[in-house]
Amino acid sequence: MSITDTLGSTLGLGSLGPLEDFLLSLVGAAFVGTFVLLNTAVAGPWAKRKITAAFTDRIAVNRVGPFGLLIIIADAVRMLSKELIIPDGADRPAFDLAPLLLVASALLGFAVVPMGNGIQLADPEVGLAFLFAVASIASVALVMAGYASNNKYSMLGGLRAVAQNVAYEIPLVITAMSVVLFTGTLQTSQIVGAQAETLITIAGVSIPSWYAFVNPFAFVLFIVANMAEVGRNPFDVPEAPTEIVAGYQTEYSSVYFVLMYLGEFIHIFLGGAILATVFLGGPAGPVLPGFVWFTIKIWAFFLFTQWARSALPRVRIDQLIEIGWKGLLELSFVNLLLTAIIVGVIV
Repeated sequence: MSITDTLGSTLGLGSLGPLEDFLLSLVGAAFVGTFVLLNTAVAGPWAKRKITAAFTDRIAVNRVGPFGLLIIIADAVRMLSKELIIPDGADRPAFDLAPLLLVASALLGFAVVPMGNGIQLADPEVGLAFLFAVASIASVALVMAGYASNNKYSMLGGLRAVAQNVAYEIPLVITAMSVVLFTGTLQTSQIVGAQAETLITIAGVSIPSWYAFVNPFAFVLFIVANMAEVGRNPFDVPEAPTEIVAGYQTEYSSVYFVLMYLGEFIHIFLGGAILATVFLGGPAGPVLPGFVWFTIKIWAFFLFTQWARSALPRVRIDQLIEIGWKGLLELSFVNLLLTAIIVGVIV
C-alpha cells in the first residue's frame, strides 16, 4: 500500500481521482521529505559532534539549549547569514546547480524506500535499480562542484570523488544483485516482504530471514562499499583536509555550503535506508511499529559511520582505488557466482 492509499483510507476517502491522488502525493512527499530533513538536522550539527566527542573523551556542544540541541538552530542562522562568496573564474551554472543536485539525488532515493506499513511514496517494479540510479547522480554533482570552483584542490576532490564512486558503486550493485537472485524482483516492497519469513527457530526464538543472516558475507561487502559511496572513513579521501583543504566543497560558503553539508548527510541516511531495505528487513521488527524500526536502523548505520570516522585512519587514494578494483570487485563477483549456484541448486 502506497502512502497516498494510506492517507486516503485515513481520511475516509473512497476511490481517488487524479486531483485527490496528486494532492495526497504532495502531502506524502512533504511528510517523507520532512522526516529525512529532521533526521539530517539532528545528525549534522548536533549528533555528529556529540558522538565524536564521546569517542574522543570530550564534552562537545552543551551550552545552547538543553543538551546543546539548540545548536541546530544557532548553526543554521549562523551559516545562512554568512556572505555567499563566488570565486573568480567560477563556472556559475555548474557552481550553482551542484549543491541542489547533490541534495535532490539523495531525497529522490527515499521515494521508493518502504519506511513502514503503508509509508512508501512509490513502488515501481524497478525500485532497487531506481535507488542506485538516483544515488549515483551525486557523483555528477561532486564533479560539477570541483570543476566549477576554479580551484585545484576542489578539482582534485571532485576527481577523487568520481574515481571512488565508480570503483565502489560496481561492487555495491553487484552485491545487491545477489539479493535479487534470492527474491527474483527489483521491487523494494517485495524484497522487504521476502525477508518476513522465519529463517530458523532456536530455543523458541524465531530468527527472520533477513539477508544479513542468510548471506552475511554479502552483508559485510555491502557495508564496506556503502561506506565508500557515502564518503565516510576510511574512505573520505575526496574531502581529505590534510591534503586538499576540503576537496570539492572548498570554495562553497553560506547557503551553498549548508546544501553541500546537508546533501552529504542525507546520502548517509539513504545509504542506511538501502542497507535496511536490502539486508535488514526494511521496517520489520518486533513490538515497535515498522516506522520506528526503520528509523532505528538508519540511525544505527549513521552511528556506525561515526564510529568509523573516529576509529579508522584514512587510506591513501591509491590504496582506496586498489581496495575497490582489486578487492571488493572480485569478492562481489565471487559472492554473486556462489549465490547463483546456491539458488540454482535449492530452487
